[in-house]
Amino acid sequence: MTIIVTGGAGFIGSNFVFHMLDTYPDYAGNLSTLASLLEESAPDYDAAKAARFRFCKVDICDRVAVEKVFEEEKPDIVVNFAAESHVDRSIENPGIFLETNIMGTSVLMDTCRKFGNTRYHQVSTDEVYGDLPLDRPDLFFTETTPIHTSSPYSSSKAGADLLVMAYYRTYGLPVTISRCSNNYGPYHFPEKLIPLMIANCLADKPLPVYGEGKNVRDWLYVEDHCKAIDLIIHKGKIGEVYNVGGHNEMANIDIVKLICKELGKPESLITYVTDRKGHDMRYAIDPTKIHNELGWLPETKFADGIKKTIQWYLDNRSWWEEIISGEYQNYYEKMYGDR
Repeated sequence: MTIIVTGGAGFIGSNFVFHMLDTYPDYAGNLSTLASLLEESAPDYDAAKAARFRFCKVDICDRVAVEKVFEEEKPDIVVNFAAESHVDRSIENPGIFLETNIMGTSVLMDTCRKFGNTRYHQVSTDEVYGDLPLDRPDLFFTETTPIHTSSPYSSSKAGADLLVMAYYRTYGLPVTISRCSNNYGPYHFPEKLIPLMIANCLADKPLPVYGEGKNVRDWLYVEDHCKAIDLIIHKGKIGEVYNVGGHNEMANIDIVKLICKELGKPESLITYVTDRKGHDMRYAIDPTKIHNELGWLPETKFADGIKKTIQWYLDNRSWWEEIISGEYQNYYEKMYGDR
């Protein structure tokens, strides 16, 4: 079986690539993430896995290039992780999010149709549902929760989801969609909350927290998410949406304090900055459907997952230190420097 994984050099996509290669030995963002598959000189290079993997640097909006990959690989399944995903960046430049997240999805599905109605899975987000009030802990997102977006990012993902379901209904394309809560774990890009706080803690730099830090997120360890997608693409019902949540709700400020504690750093590093525009208050997913239909449940408790994540960043400093140099510093100053 051949699977095309778009966004395979990104955070969740790369973890999914490793998961599939580890789980299925018969399967045929930042490229340093995939060094163990691409570079023979890498200390953890795995020749056996590398032989079952091919990396193609292709813009998913480039129809000709995408079709060429399909012609060469003849995929059985396409899993689309490729997306612009940072809310702050979407507020600064909405256009690129609409282009990649909606038009890119359209190109992929058109190509799936052209090459024999290839099975297609869309990796989406719980942010398409908007947010929940902090004073209603009894409320959760289900697959029937109306879409109610708050940012250009979530709107672009919601638009893509609607397009996916339209291709299923109009053309009969075999599709599924998963909507996940906030992921964390290895290879998480350091502009996101958890890796940013780890990196800044280690450098004794200020820890910028939006508003009062009371915003609540449902955190899902990335390996658990990969296992859920694996189940969906093999056993999920065509035309269905599956919510994937971690049952790990935590306020942002509590996560930052926990990271400080784990790294032995003072909470005096915490700096409160002007809140993000349209900042959602609470995300919380009800994963009952995927549990009942496919038997999936999150396996990693946050207390364990955050320790593993911190240790990974301690063990892989060269990976993220290279990222936070150069252009990223300019972006960081723009986002947090004068707030």
